[in-house]
Amino acid sequence: MSRPDTNDPQGHAGLHVTIIEEAAPLPRTSRVMRVMRNLMRTRIDKSTRRIRMVAGGFILLYAIIGGKLLYLGMKPDPQSLRRAASEAVSAARPDVLDRNGEVLAADVKTMSIFAEPRRIIDKDEAVELLTAVLPGVDARELRDRLASRKGFVWVKRAVSPSERQEVFRLGLPGVGFLPENKRVYPNGPIAAHILGFTNVDNIGIAGIEKYIDNQGLGDLNKAGFQMSQADLKPIRLSIDLRVTHAVRDELAKGIERYKAKGGAAAIMDVTTGEVIALASLPDYDPNNPVDALDPNRINRMSVGVFEMGSTFKALTLAMALDANRIGLRSSIDARGTLRYGRFQIHDYHAQNRALSVPEVFTYSSNIGTARIALMMGVDAHKAFLRKLGQLDRIKTEIESAEPIVPKNWGELNTMTIAFGHGLAVAPLQAMMAVAALSNGGLMMTPTFLKRSEEDAKKDATRVIRADTSEAMRYLMRLNAETGSAKSIDIKGYYAGGKTGTANKVVNGRYSNDRVFTTFTAITPADKPKYLYLTVMDEPQGTPETKGFRTAAWNSGAVTGKLIERTGPMLGVPPRLELPTQPFPLLARLGIGINAAGSLTH
Repeated sequence: MSRPDTNDPQGHAGLHVTIIEEAAPLPRTSRVMRVMRNLMRTRIDKSTRRIRMVAGGFILLYAIIGGKLLYLGMKPDPQSLRRAASEAVSAARPDVLDRNGEVLAADVKTMSIFAEPRRIIDKDEAVELLTAVLPGVDARELRDRLASRKGFVWVKRAVSPSERQEVFRLGLPGVGFLPENKRVYPNGPIAAHILGFTNVDNIGIAGIEKYIDNQGLGDLNKAGFQMSQADLKPIRLSIDLRVTHAVRDELAKGIERYKAKGGAAAIMDVTTGEVIALASLPDYDPNNPVDALDPNRINRMSVGVFEMGSTFKALTLAMALDANRIGLRSSIDARGTLRYGRFQIHDYHAQNRALSVPEVFTYSSNIGTARIALMMGVDAHKAFLRKLGQLDRIKTEIESAEPIVPKNWGELNTMTIAFGHGLAVAPLQAMMAVAALSNGGLMMTPTFLKRSEEDAKKDATRVIRADTSEAMRYLMRLNAETGSAKSIDIKGYYAGGKTGTANKVVNGRYSNDRVFTTFTAITPADKPKYLYLTVMDEPQGTPETKGFRTAAWNSGAVTGKLIERTGPMLGVPPRLELPTQPFPLLARLGIGINAAGSLTH
């Protein structure tokens, strides 16, 4: 830049000196900031163009993403299909065996048909073709499934080989086959109420099948752990398939003979608490359990609750004997009618005199039993029944019902419950108590799983003394010889038992023409191994029973048939010689058998 030198000491006016100034270079950071300011500077004339360019870029980006998603949605994903199929296919379950290793329930491999709706072009045609060769498939439901956006839907589960072949010949794109597990029960309805059944996804719905899932199998399947059949240990039950078949057969004959609405029967090992056999009729086929929810097809042995009638007299007498409030030689007033307020208690086989304790049992005296219960009092009665498990739900591997207990339990309740009215329990629950009365006094929770006597005793509870148990066995045997249980006095088996008949409650009132009959029996009475229980729901009087419908004529008769038929199967054949001193503890008191071999009292 040129300028006049105004400070010239020599006064050289007009002389111009050219001075060249070299600008210092800017720091790097300053240059960057200047570039950024220029970029950020908004100019009105260029703003519209920039916005359009940015918007166009976003539109192009979204178009690419949308196209990719559409492509992926239309393209079959083998990995996703495999995952969906894996989740849909039913999981494997362990085999269920009887105590002898016979198969009761098992898985078989079957083929199911599925579809991929996204790959089916003409859905109406597919529906028409598939429903033509697959009976039972609803066309409307199938059309709705194929119209969904799902990548995997079922067409039909567990098809037959011929159905599979017909679908294969159709050659429909998007329709395929998957092998999966199907539960089968080779014995049909035998032991149906014990086994229960599974749904189409092989999930246990009832009985032992539900119990298996509740033991952890269901949680493993939900967590995605799909185990093969080889990974699962078979479940061995306590029941004997042969004996169960015999029980069901004799029960069916009895129901038909006595024109009953239904019935049930069971056999229990009193030394282990194992249920050896159980049948409840009418039942259902677990292979096709369409009738399982019919109210008349419930398991009357554990799900139904009933007033057990005079079989409860065994519990009442055991209570008083164990508390030493009475002895076998005690005398109980059974004269006339027992009145309580406006209520009256009568005897079916009235003797109208004082009865000994054995006579109270063999004559099945309501009056005598009610008086014995009053000796104990309400609180003691309730405590004893609770100890015997009669006031709480019984807990086994299969479903059970809550007993119906009086809300306001007074003396009148104690009197009627003493002879089996006013308290409704599951028959299996009462069976548990009678088993304890006969096996020496140890109460064991019934089980449908095989277990040893040693394991059973570990969890057993003593509820009565051993001598009280012997007295109860004596009374039951005496009843078979001289009382109402003569129908089970099968030669060689030395059985003992007790009858029970209760009027059913209909619309809150006791019915005069509907009864529920019960019969319990132990064999052999001197050293019991098995306890039998048979119940009949609304049996009718017939010419064969001389018009009677009480327990001795129907439930008792069926129990006698069961003892005779199943005894050899259970390893208890008839004995040629009966025991000479079956009740040694009572013999010391002068109670035993007479010279003719009959019991004395």
